[in-house]
Formats: sequence, C-alpha cells, structure tokens
Amino acid sequence: MNKSLLTLALGFSFTLVGCAGYQLGGQKPTHLANVTKLAVPTFENLTLEPRLGSLVTNAVIKQLQMNGGYEIVSLENAEAVLEGKVAQIDRSQFRSDRNNVLRTSQLLMTLRTDYVIKDAGSKATLHNGRATADSYTILDNNVQNSEAQALEDASQRLAATIASELTEGW
Repeated sequence: MNKSLLTLALGFSFTLVGCAGYQLGGQKPTHLANVTKLAVPTFENLTLEPRLGSLVTNAVIKQLQMNGGYEIVSLENAEAVLEGKVAQIDRSQFRSDRNNVLRTSQLLMTLRTDYVIKDAGSKATLHNGRATADSYTILDNNVQNSEAQALEDASQRLAATIASELTEGW
C-alpha cells in the first residue's frame, strides 16, 4: 500500500514538474533557433542626421549582447547577418510654452528602422522587421544638444525593441 501511494505521488509530481511546456531562459523565434553567431554591420542612415547609423548599430549590438541570445561576430564568422536602415526621424511638438503656443517646450522624437536578417551563406532572408521608438525631451537653450540626447534615448529604446523581438520572439 505504501509503495503504490509513493508511486502515485511520484507520478503526480512529475506531471507538475513539466509545467505545461514552460521553460526557463530565452525563447528565440523558431525560424531563428539555429542561429547562434550574428554579424551586425553598421546600419545604413537614410536620414540627414549625421552618425545616426553608428549610434543605432552600437545600441543594437549592446542590447543583443545583454540579452545573450546571439554571439556577435565578424562577417566572416557569422551564420547570419542583421542588416538595418535608419529610415526616418519624426520631430513633433509635444508641449508648448504657456505664453506662446508656437514655441515648443517639449519635443517628441520618433525613430524608425527597417531591418532584415539574412543567412550568411545563401543570403536567404530569415527575418524581416520594423521597429520604432519615441523619446521626449525638454528643450533648453541648446536645442541641438537636447535633440542629440533625445536621439540617444530613442536609439536605446529602439535597440531594446529589436533585441526583444530577436531573442524573445516578441
């Protein structure tokens, strides 16, 4: 009797341990599951903002390394290549000055990129994506510095979105 009760309890505990298919760790999209080494060349900059391609590329590489789903390698050692284009920057007034509605006090900047992951050998497309990110900044006397800080923030947010899609599958 004790042996059958123990067997029943053991069988029940094994069904609970299975956790209905849940696993610990990252869950890559199924079409990228076999990719472990990824090359990330500098994103092409289609905007008029200087050095924005490098800024976004560095942010994406940093996020992919932090998420740990891929080893970032050179083009020669890669299994797949992440190619991206910084497609657009939108600047719009988020808040205006109380005394003058035409004067912007807070700026909303939206950054958009298109990217594709291609197989390094066959150049076949493995994944297409588009990501956008917003950043809000309060304008001070140095408008260029405020915009540069907003673009840095938008690049970090954009990179987090891309890395999440590529390493977590959503």
